[in-house]
Amino acid sequence: MKKKKKPWPTKDAMKQIYEMKLWGGNTFDFYSGTGSHDPEIVSPYLEVVISFLTSFNSPITVCDLGCGDFNVGKELVKYTNRYIAVDIVPNLIQYNKEKFKIKNLEFHCLDIATDSLPKGDCALIRQVLQHLSNIETQKIVQKLADFKHIILTEHVPEGDFIPNKDIISGQGIRLKKQSGVNLLAPPFNLEVKKERQLLSTTLPNHKGIIVTTLYNL
Repeated sequence: MKKKKKPWPTKDAMKQIYEMKLWGGNTFDFYSGTGSHDPEIVSPYLEVVISFLTSFNSPITVCDLGCGDFNVGKELVKYTNRYIAVDIVPNLIQYNKEKFKIKNLEFHCLDIATDSLPKGDCALIRQVLQHLSNIETQKIVQKLADFKHIILTEHVPEGDFIPNKDIISGQGIRLKKQSGVNLLAPPFNLEVKKERQLLSTTLPNHKGIIVTTLYNL
């Protein structure tokens, strides 16, 4: 009987995506895809997140879990007391450290599924969980209770769908199974005090929509 191939570790899969420029951006050293660069996606996201960050009397500490090439995060740092940007690819984090030198900004190379997360008030998770298996996602969800707020962005199908169909980490997203991440549904069952959709962006040239949701824990 032919043995089933084991999936690559997420770190190796993501490293290959950047090295082979599978998300495009051939003129960039690192490129996190159109979701991090298309103004029709990025601008509305920045607007709602900045509105949230500036609603506090004092700036809060933000943990960006899966910061990518930091094209989006760099616009948010000035609205925080401390901004901790995390990604799993060592070369990407080193590149970001050298490119973005801001007083209240720090970068960490971590696997958010297996490593301890930095402490903060709010976790930003933008189009990250959609790439991960349910096992890895569940490990992350268990740590999210340490935050007061979570702003989650996911690419999901339009209309009704069955959430959280499992995938192999680093091999596409749940959209290919007509599914998407819902942290409040099984098997994750995240307990929150309040849920509020901040944004829903239709993608004319792509399937599905990108939804940004605020959870208060």
